Amino acid sequence: MNNVVAVNFKEGGKLYFFKGNELNILDGDLVIVETERGIQLAKVIMSNIKNKELVLDMKNVLRKANEKDIKTFNSNIKDAKRAIVDAKKIAHKYKLNMNFIDASFTLDRTQLLMFFLAEQRIDFRELAKELASIYKTRIELRQIGVRDKAKEIAGIGQCGRELCCSSYLTCFPESVSISMAKNQNLTLNPNKINGQCGRLLCCLTYEDDVYSDYRIDIPNIGDEVSTEKGKGTVISLDILKRTYTVSVPDVGKVEVVLKSKCDECGKKCNKWFSRIW
Repeated sequence: MNNVVAVNFKEGGKLYFFKGNELNILDGDLVIVETERGIQLAKVIMSNIKNKELVLDMKNVLRKANEKDIKTFNSNIKDAKRAIVDAKKIAHKYKLNMNFIDASFTLDRTQLLMFFLAEQRIDFRELAKELASIYKTRIELRQIGVRDKAKEIAGIGQCGRELCCSSYLTCFPESVSISMAKNQNLTLNPNKINGQCGRLLCCLTYEDDVYSDYRIDIPNIGDEVSTEKGKGTVISLDILKRTYTVSVPDVGKVEVVLKSKCDECGKKCNKWFSRIW
């Protein structure tokens, strides 16, 4: 099984694998695939994948997309936007507190999938019936969370770059905790450590393993420690440099540098040296 391709259905979306068979498929090509939802247009992210452990029931790429497929796809996008407007009107009629985020038709229009945000569970059966009578297709409504909303809306993060979730993350981290922010010695200010979704930044997980490893043997701010110049109180840390500063009475500030490897044996040890400011 050599000619396997990875595709997604929207920018930054989850990757799905299909058999390319004998088709000459390249990265960036638009292809037509059959999914559980129906026939869909997808973009090839990686082509000619080899030695990939894949499920036995992986489906085939039907063909490359042609101009008619692309025209239908663009027309479906316009109709999906109109469906959101109609859904808002119907929800208002039934007094349903729903915030519609996104909608999409399958290429063959056998299904209309809509995502919405709500503070509690919603009985949307009547809404789905009216939408089905308008668009003559199967309606599926999915309630999503605030992280999914941020992914759909997109935007610019605190770092000045496009949001990770909307640009390249194919799935959210399994868990993000406040302990990760503490581990990285970050200010526990919600404006600094929360993303646009109002939840903890996904990027806190990116370097957590590194910080956990580097924090070994580094004391916390406020701890009483001993140095070559005497006992003092830890007043600052630089985790990545594996250094901390100690205020020693009658001496001043002493910087303690922990070596990650011993120059003599080449193994990890806790030898350190210090210098006075």
